Amino acid sequence: MIRTKRKGPLVIDLTGPLGNAYFLLGTVKNLAKQLDFNANEITNEMMSGDYENLIQVFDRYFGDYVILKK
Repeated sequence: MIRTKRKGPLVIDLTGPLGNAYFLLGTVKNLAKQLDFNANEITNEMMSGDYENLIQVFDRYFGDYVILKK
């Protein structure tokens, strides 16, 4: 396994394969665990609307740590 030290925030290209809802929901579970956030609450809020809502909720909680690129 190769490990690299990331400098700066994680960047997710929403137009690529990592921009799908399932990847973003999985990312929430990982980040929420690391940041001691309630993953179930966040994912429920993300899934309460359309894809645009999912992105907005993700950005609201993790915008300081992840850049979402459109």
